[in-house]
Amino acid sequence: MDADATRRFVDTTWETSIVATLREYITIPNQSPAFDPDWRKHGYMEQAVDLVVGWIRGQELQGLQLEVMRLENRTPLILVEVAGATGSPVLLYGHVDKQPPMVGWREGLGPWQPVVREDRLYGRGAADDGYAAFAAVTAIKALQQQGVPHARCVIVIEACEESGSFDLPHYMRTVRDRIGTPSLVVGLDSGCGDYERLWVTTSLRGLINGTLSTSTLTEGVHSGKASGIVPSSFRVLRQLLERLEDAQTGTIRPRSLHVAVPAQRWEQIRRAAAVLGESVVRDFPFQTGAAAAAGSVEELLLNQTWRPQLEITGASGLPALEQAGNVLRPTTSAKVSLRLPPTLDARSAVGVLKGLWLQDPPQAAHVSFDAEQGATGWNAPPLAKWLAESARRASTEFFGQDPCYLGEGGTIPFMSMLGDQFPDAQFVITGVLGPHSNAHGPNEFLHLPTAKKLTACVAQVLCDHCNAAKGDK
Repeated sequence: MDADATRRFVDTTWETSIVATLREYITIPNQSPAFDPDWRKHGYMEQAVDLVVGWIRGQELQGLQLEVMRLENRTPLILVEVAGATGSPVLLYGHVDKQPPMVGWREGLGPWQPVVREDRLYGRGAADDGYAAFAAVTAIKALQQQGVPHARCVIVIEACEESGSFDLPHYMRTVRDRIGTPSLVVGLDSGCGDYERLWVTTSLRGLINGTLSTSTLTEGVHSGKASGIVPSSFRVLRQLLERLEDAQTGTIRPRSLHVAVPAQRWEQIRRAAAVLGESVVRDFPFQTGAAAAAGSVEELLLNQTWRPQLEITGASGLPALEQAGNVLRPTTSAKVSLRLPPTLDARSAVGVLKGLWLQDPPQAAHVSFDAEQGATGWNAPPLAKWLAESARRASTEFFGQDPCYLGEGGTIPFMSMLGDQFPDAQFVITGVLGPHSNAHGPNEFLHLPTAKKLTACVAQVLCDHCNAAKGDK
């Protein structure tokens, strides 16, 4: 592969075609079904799918087969097949659904308002991860432009990832024979520690989302009359959360929710810590004077990638401040988001939480825990020699730096599914979600130079994969 020709083609395609299409994509409020239960009625998901499909058809890929699959009562799935050399195929993955808009966007920015400022394309969903389909197709087209062979490529773009990918297993069973047994999986929904090199994700944490509810009364009563006699449902909730998390340190208490960290991951964390330094902390918009969790950079990265961590992402039973009368409320509920170590089974973790919270509740309060989503994490298999060399070649050629390997704190349910389904495959999981890109929050942006370089890196890996399959080391 001619790296200079690839760079020119990729840059031109992004500048003349992809950015404009992504701007249009940002304007579509196609929230994932967990956040827009009426997505069928609204039609935004279909608009986004039609936009992506129309762009792909316009690229005139050789050997293209494209289908939008619509199983009954499921979000659509875009399935792209590109003919290639014989042998095992490559599976490339992304998604087209979006997180909700969130509040707090800076002046002049908004979730459905595309704005380019200083090489950053702002708006919901471009980085997470609407760009993926465009990057995957452009990487393949870059090879075809030069007559460079590649394996048969299958691109899967789902529309349910932000809701836990609950529709995807049904599609994967449907298209199993069409995909075959890939020897390489390229996922484009992950992050990067900085914008200076190729980052390869080595692990992903699992996730349990659920609602923990406590109740001590059948209805609210005057707080002056009841407090001191009736236990507060809020205090009961605090006690239950303390069973799970040490409020002073943030440490998750049950040892059964921790795992041993593999030695190789320790080494990768140490190297990443040396590369990133204090930027690990500076990347977040701390309030003035607020401090990060205690520990070295290595410890912070370990917390982020291999240790369980709790966040309360929502609550109910609490009136808005202007409606908060002197009432001892009957019920308090919290939306629990527990990140799990990559190798911990999510189903067993749900059992731990239920045992922790439902047995012997404080003051015999009524307690329930509804586990709405459980996703097991993923730990990458050992890297093949050809792929390690390919990642090094791609990163140094297009970024000018050696690659870096690090786990991600987020969850991509599809990766665990693929790891189980294709245990012999190699994985390149990467992405553009770097410092301040703020996926899921306000002011989300796509760093355009990184997106271009990453697209070229994918082309290099596809080229090297085909050569390795032919024995051309």
